[in-house]
Amino acid sequence: MENDRKKRVRENIWSLMEENNLARFPRPVFGRVPNFVGAREAALTISESPEYLEAECIFTNPDAPQQPFRKNALKDGKTLILATPGIREGFLELDPSTIGKKALRTASTIKGSFKEGNPVHPSELQIDLFMAGSVGVTTTGGRLGKGKGYTDLEYGLLKDYDAFSRECIVTTVHEVQILENIPMGPHDLPVDIIATPRRIIRTDTTFPRPDGIRWELLSEKRINRIPLLQELKDQEA
Repeated sequence: MENDRKKRVRENIWSLMEENNLARFPRPVFGRVPNFVGAREAALTISESPEYLEAECIFTNPDAPQQPFRKNALKDGKTLILATPGIREGFLELDPSTIGKKALRTASTIKGSFKEGNPVHPSELQIDLFMAGSVGVTTTGGRLGKGKGYTDLEYGLLKDYDAFSRECIVTTVHEVQILENIPMGPHDLPVDIIATPRRIIRTDTTFPRPDGIRWELLSEKRINRIPLLQELKDQEA
């Protein structure tokens, strides 16, 4: 079973990172997008790419290993879009021009994003870069999240609301999170660029991107927990 294989891969990566002390707070990393040694350096690596330099509006995950990336992006004058936990309250927009310099670091945290950010509807967005948190990746663009499916949902919502001006999917990971193979399904989001503390990898991925929300994979219970999904389903009815 594909899900069983993914579960084993996740467990192997989490165990490897804990046993070799490659993880950082919050620990243990089991069940999380793992914070890793060198996350700051990986954030600097991606910030040197043309795709980042040209981006004005960036969607980013709220997890700990990408906090240095979020802080750098705000300092560089990029507008950040974050999903609220579970997407239950939709998306937040952080405009660095309205945030004081001393508050930028706080704004890059989950708690701070609620304080400094403002609700925004995806139909109002034009995103240039999409940062995804990852448990594992392959050099051909395969990506494995923590197993909750939120990144795929976030991408699907943004796709269906036509919120991209350019689609470039990036991630930051430790070298040990780069694998030879990851099982990929039609709903799984592949990555275009991988940044580690040492290098940048352009995957030239041939994995197809999801074309939006895959309704057949969602239960009514999950749809009802996320107002944006309810809204989108009503529009498509």
